[in-house]
Amino acid sequence: MTLRKGDIIELPIERMAYGGRGIGWLDGLVVFVQGGIPGDRISARIYRKKRDYAEAGMVELLSASPDREVAPCPYFGYCGGCQWQHVVYEKQLAYKREHVQESLDHIGGLKQVTVHPVIPSEKILSYRNKMEFTFSDRRWYLPDQLDMRNQEGDFALGLHVPGAFQKVIDIEACLLQDEMGNRIMDLVRQYARDSGIPVYGLKTHQGFWRYLTIRHSGAWDEWMVNIVTSEERQDLIQPLADLLAGGGERVATVINNINSRGASIAVGERESILFGDGYINDKIGPFNFRISANSFFQTNSRGAERLYETVVRYADLRGSETVLDLYSGTGTIPLFMADRVRSVTGIEISGSATSDAAMNARNNGIDNCRFICGDIRGKLGEITDAPDLLIIDPPRAGMHKDVLAQAMALSPEKIVYISCNPATLARDLGLMTTSYDVLEIQPVDMFPHTYHIEAVAKLALKR
Repeated sequence: MTLRKGDIIELPIERMAYGGRGIGWLDGLVVFVQGGIPGDRISARIYRKKRDYAEAGMVELLSASPDREVAPCPYFGYCGGCQWQHVVYEKQLAYKREHVQESLDHIGGLKQVTVHPVIPSEKILSYRNKMEFTFSDRRWYLPDQLDMRNQEGDFALGLHVPGAFQKVIDIEACLLQDEMGNRIMDLVRQYARDSGIPVYGLKTHQGFWRYLTIRHSGAWDEWMVNIVTSEERQDLIQPLADLLAGGGERVATVINNINSRGASIAVGERESILFGDGYINDKIGPFNFRISANSFFQTNSRGAERLYETVVRYADLRGSETVLDLYSGTGTIPLFMADRVRSVTGIEISGSATSDAAMNARNNGIDNCRFICGDIRGKLGEITDAPDLLIIDPPRAGMHKDVLAQAMALSPEKIVYISCNPATLARDLGLMTTSYDVLEIQPVDMFPHTYHIEAVAKLALKR
């Protein structure tokens, strides 16, 4: 059978791909279907055809998988925030474990490594302590909203449509954050609309309102609101801060980041504190952490506690170790290890995160952690004493080859590698097996209803 773009086909969905799409086969050709899950039988329209595979969109669900359920969010299937709200949670965990195992097998060549069942998230909704929303002058309307276009216009504050980055869905409520966060978002939306000041256009690079980032401390039930604008307008932004501070939403601080560059990032070249101290505090386990507007902090606080407990367990500490932590962020892992080791050194490129890490150590009464700010490729060369334990928690892209080579040259007895990307985890572990045995891997779910998965790997120096 010769498939062409636009053809409608019928097929069963047999597997789940990393990225959230279902996989079926038609006459030996792999077909990726957005929204399909194993056990479905569907009809789908081909929208991309390559020599080795095709991509299709679902036209009709002919028979449903027993693992399918009704997604609770009205934006599901249009918004890019979640991919699996229509999949029962237990199967989400099973798919995530499969993705880690398959990456190890096919990318890393690690076919005998034990991958444990995924540690589930305590909450599967309202679990995020941070959400980032985009202002846009190109609102994307859901099919049942099309008759609202003339009345509502092009203003939007919400989340992007996958594959159409310049278009944004105007989100009334996101189920991944606490309800108070949705009230804060609505207050900011109404103020921005009523201001008559245009939102920033991703094509024109003109306009004022750019992003809204909301953070929540579950430990103290307080909120940080960070409004990102293209220029500094105290006359316009301060009344909004006053409104937020006096609105009863337990807003502890309001910050204005100013980003006049074309780069589409919710981080400013400079920031102004409009209300409060410019940071909030949150807890992971027994430790208190200071979080600034642009500092990295795990978005699922309870999930992070499970993750760091796994790191400590895999470290198998005896109390005398020296520890080196690469990509140390705000110092979360060093603080979790501090009372079990001789000393911890963290290296982190972000200046604000490094400052927060030092402050977090002091605030928690910890004096055996030090934090170095700089590019790891340069700073690793300054480490003269090889650590007993190396902690590696890189970004999604994994380790730069130069960093990996430098880390391997230190030859620590033990390595614990934390990853948010099964592909780069498998790639890096495969390279490390020249000198290290990969003993076991524990996935931890930090992001229910998405395909994302954290995994902790335990490595030991070969004898």
